[in-house]
Amino acid sequence: MKLRQFTVVLALGILMLFPASDAMANPIEIQFWHAQRPPRENTLNKIVEAYNKSQTKYQVVASFKGSYDETLNAGIAAFRSKKQPHILQVYEVGTQTMMLSNAIYPVFNLMKDTGHNIDWKSYLQPVLSYYVSSNGELQSMPFNSSTPIMYYNKDLFKKAGLTGPPRTWDEMGEYTKKLVASGTEYGMTSAWQTWVMIENYSAIQNIPLATKSNGFDGLDTELTINNPMVVKHIERLKSWMDDKRFVYEEREYKGPEAAFISGKCAILMDSIGAIGAVKSAKFDWGAAPLPVEASMKEPQNSIIGGASLWVLKGLPQEEYQGVADFLAFQASEEMQIIWHKETGYLPITLQAYNKLKADGFYQQEPLQEVGILQLTRKDPTANSRGIRLGSFSQIRDVMNEELEMLWQGKKTAKQALDESVSRGNDILRQFEKRSK
Repeated sequence: MKLRQFTVVLALGILMLFPASDAMANPIEIQFWHAQRPPRENTLNKIVEAYNKSQTKYQVVASFKGSYDETLNAGIAAFRSKKQPHILQVYEVGTQTMMLSNAIYPVFNLMKDTGHNIDWKSYLQPVLSYYVSSNGELQSMPFNSSTPIMYYNKDLFKKAGLTGPPRTWDEMGEYTKKLVASGTEYGMTSAWQTWVMIENYSAIQNIPLATKSNGFDGLDTELTINNPMVVKHIERLKSWMDDKRFVYEEREYKGPEAAFISGKCAILMDSIGAIGAVKSAKFDWGAAPLPVEASMKEPQNSIIGGASLWVLKGLPQEEYQGVADFLAFQASEEMQIIWHKETGYLPITLQAYNKLKADGFYQQEPLQEVGILQLTRKDPTANSRGIRLGSFSQIRDVMNEELEMLWQGKKTAKQALDESVSRGNDILRQFEKRSK
């Protein structure tokens, strides 16, 4: 009898063991396509590995798909062929395109449907507001959120007799003149010129980039970047090229960052996400908010860049529980602290930010708080909430092309910005027509 009981118990144990072993050996895969290169990709993989080790039912597979444009195009092609990933990282300028794509499972609905009770008020609101629909519901999960700041070479500043960063654009002209006169190869440069010099310049000065609250209030929006303030600002940059107070490197970030890190250039306008790269510099450096016009006594907040995580629809419903669990995991206090410390990107929740402050992190690393303070210094207005324009990546290409014509001396600032508005509005009308 005892032998029979033992046999039955053993058999039941084996039956119970096999499903568990099978689940552990064959977890449900969650495909996550992204555009993060090292060293940021290393931190992303660290978060993914931590989630995979935290449970056995799901396995997130993170796959690098190239640049932001390449990743978005890969996601679109995959959705059309019904081979889409669960999660797609899309840069902020693709927000309107994704919202109207009919391809997404809104994050607000996803989290509610899978039993995640999220207090959205606990997120940094200038970040969250970029990705909400007209009814206030979050469409994608903020991820690598950034804002541009100013980096400066303290050693070159000291050599030029300068003790701190310029606060206004007028001071920028004076400082860069002294820097060049003291032997610096050139004064300043900027990564992501349209994001920094047009989009964030407009937001900080509280002037519209486009009508209809920068596109948030309707598809029938039109660009307004040929306004007198922006024209004057771009004319000023062009005049500074004559004596190397300003030099244009390239549209994105590699050239400008290399020029600053090598010591050729004394001032760099770039994303807070560049902090990791700038830390490799062999000189003493600092960070400060972007300059403002002297007339701006209380400058507005800057706007975000970076990307968010979009959930694509059309996959088995049971797999979305794992998607929601992972999104909640990466937004947890512990993961956001790791993400912020290692990459410089914003911690997207107030819990993570307050924990960092309480632990004295910003006393040790004050430069990593510069972007947060700039982003949150005032409540967003209709001009500084963000940008919601269709096909905005194409519009940025147009602005870049026109600015490059200006830098080459082939157009005036007014001509370049007028043409940017004309060509950009044509793109907006095409997007409006397709969307309707």
